[in-house]
Order: sequence, then C-alpha cells, then structure tokens
Amino acid sequence: MEYLKELEGKSIHDYYEHKIKKDKMVAPPPIWVPGPIIVGAGPSGLAASACLKQKGIPTLILEREACLASMWQLKTYDRLRLHLPKQFCQLPLMPFPNNFPSYPTKQQFLAYLKAYAENFSIRPLFRRTVVSANFDTSFGGFWRVKTKLNKNNKEEEEEEEYGCRWLIVATGENAEEVVPQIEGMGEFEGPILHTSLYKSGSLFSGKNVLVVGCGNSGMEVCLDLSNHNAKPFLVVRNTVHILPQQMLGKSTFGLSMWLLKWFPIHIVDQFLLLMSHLMLGDTSQFGLNRPKLGPLELKNLNGKTPVLDVGTLAHIKSGKIKVCRGIKRLAQHSVEFVDGKVENFDAIIFATGYKSNVPSWLKGSEMFSEKDGLPRKAFPNGWKGENGLYAVGFTKRGLLGASIDAKRIAEDIEHSWKACDATHHLLDFTSPLASS
Repeated sequence: MEYLKELEGKSIHDYYEHKIKKDKMVAPPPIWVPGPIIVGAGPSGLAASACLKQKGIPTLILEREACLASMWQLKTYDRLRLHLPKQFCQLPLMPFPNNFPSYPTKQQFLAYLKAYAENFSIRPLFRRTVVSANFDTSFGGFWRVKTKLNKNNKEEEEEEEYGCRWLIVATGENAEEVVPQIEGMGEFEGPILHTSLYKSGSLFSGKNVLVVGCGNSGMEVCLDLSNHNAKPFLVVRNTVHILPQQMLGKSTFGLSMWLLKWFPIHIVDQFLLLMSHLMLGDTSQFGLNRPKLGPLELKNLNGKTPVLDVGTLAHIKSGKIKVCRGIKRLAQHSVEFVDGKVENFDAIIFATGYKSNVPSWLKGSEMFSEKDGLPRKAFPNGWKGENGLYAVGFTKRGLLGASIDAKRIAEDIEHSWKACDATHHLLDFTSPLASS
C-alpha cells in the first residue's frame, strides 16, 4: 500500500523535475500526501482524522490558525457552555470524561478536544491558510492544495502546495463572520462588534447595549450583559421558537430524538410547543412570536435552530432585557427602529452568525453552492462529492452531524484505500503513473 502511494508521489515528482530542467519557470512539484488532506482542525476535522486513523489511513490536517478548534478558542464568549448534553456532542471513538457535567463549559470542551487529538496522535500543520484547491486530471487525478504560511498573523508570500487523492473539507458552516450593512453604521460613535469578539459583559456594565440577532448566541449574550449590570436591548426582526433546555427531567433535544422514533415530526412538534407554553408561557406577549411551522419541521426545512432557553426569557419577562423591532438606521449615539422608536446606545453587538468560506478557495467543484458555501445535497447526502471530495460538519446538526459525516467518510475512503492496495499487484509499470 505505502509502496503504491510512494510510487504515485514519485511519478509526480519526476514529471516536474523533468519540466523544471526543460523550463526553469515551472513551479516545484506538490508535496505528496499518501492519505486524505483535511482542511480545518476544528471538531469536524479532528473527528474525520480519528475515524480514518482507526482504519489505518494517515491524514494531514491544514489549519489556518495556530491552535486546534480556533472558532472555540478565539471567537467564543467566556460563559459559553454546550447547549446540548455531552452525549450528543462527543466525537467518535472517545466519550467525554465521566466527571464532566451534562453541559460542559467552553474550557472543558477545549480540554476534551486537546485530549482527543493527543489520543489519536493528530498533529495538524498550523498557520496554513488554504488559498486554493482544485482537481488535476494528471496521473489518474489528484487534488492540488495551495497554502500560504501565516506568520505573526500576517500572510506572507511563503507558499506550499500539496497533492493528494482525497480532500476533506472541514472548515464548517462558521468560517467567516456575517455582519449586515445598516444605514448610518459609519456615523455611530460607540463600538460595533460581532459576537466573535465578545468575551464578557463586564466591559459594558451600566451601559445601554443593542444586541442584533435572537438566536442562541444573541439570547445568551443578552443574559450575560444583564448579569453584569448592563442594559441589553434585543433586536428581534423575525419569528423565533424558544424551548426550555430541559423537559420532564430530560434534555429537550434528547427527548425530541426519542419521540421521533415513535411519532411523526408534526406530532412531536405539537408536544414540544404544548410543553413550552406550559413551562414558558405565551412568548408572543414579550415580542417573541413563534413561526407557523413547528421547531423541528423548521429545522429540517431551512436549518434554523430553535433557541434553548438558559435563563434569558426570565430577564425579558422582568424587563431587564428589552425586545426591539428591526433597525431602520443608526446615528451618532442612537438607533431608530422600524416602528419609529429611537433609543440611545453605547455599543452594538451583532449576533448575526457566520457563513461558510468554501467558495473562496475550492475551485471547479459542483459539490458546494456558490450562494451559501454549503453542500448542494441536503443531509444526510451532503458528505460526498466528486473525485474524492468530502465534506464534514456542514449538516446544520452540530457536533452530532459532524460525527455521522466523519464515520461515513472514513468507511468510504477505506474502500478506495483497499482498492488501491490491491491495484499495485496488477499495475502496469509502463503506465505514466508508474514511470520514473
């Protein structure tokens, strides 16, 4: 097996060596990687690498930052905990420690990921920003992955190019921040930041802060601000489902998954909404109107996750957090809303989410949509593309979805890996692949 991989790499190297002698301007050959290249060292990339290593298949992870799970390390707030119980968030082949709480903290989760990487001897190449990846039909076809070496947070002109048979995209749904453009943003004199830069409400004590976005992050940032004696206002432009984090002594998510084994989705949705009304009351009286579709149907349709309440709703009911309509425009110190109200603010925080960056660097592939950077095929069929291309962590189903992807990818590549192993016995050594 390794012989064949070395042979493939040697043929590419020899071809380029010949070209370089003939034409001094030709670039050096790619660095040949015998197994898959994984782009991204977050939980998804680690899960894919571990599943492949278990099957004896080596991997190379390329990561643009200088650490594992850079999204979690660098772009999350201090009070963050997993919103789902740990059994739904653990990666394949290694559960969370028994002494971890049901909802691990950010630091506990990062410690788990570090231990996971050490357990499977996963050592990514850090500070490698992938600038392009395209499929080359030479030598039976292989992926060319070009990177820039990022030193001291500056992308210098030091470039590397890698070659491989399989490419796994693990950059995820949350690669780049989404910040909407609003009239007057240049005039507002207070700080405007995305939640990726928000750490704690302690910096905003006593200040009026507008939080734009009512998903799980926006709700939790408002709670954190309120707990630090700030005065948060929450922009709610659209409808939103808010569910209790726990129902009947079980996690709402876990209970939903169990009920779906026995009942159709619309029946489970009716149950969730009934329980939510009994436990939380009518949220519409606080400006939080529910969508017409149930929470699970809505999630399946467009990937919109319901909010699991961790205490924010109580602060909204008490008036500590005020709900506002959409923004019309900003001024120096104030915000005008679409309903005509005007309020003064000291800071604005955008909890407006993230987007995929895959279309900016993956070239010539039909697997990902140019519009949103997500696989064109919906879950559970979005993990496999053409020419040995795979995606992990784009299911809109969190860490559980990433684990499902990782297992499927490893099983699929294993078949190709074994086929390659068998092929070298039949290989025609006069073919271009084997020529030297």
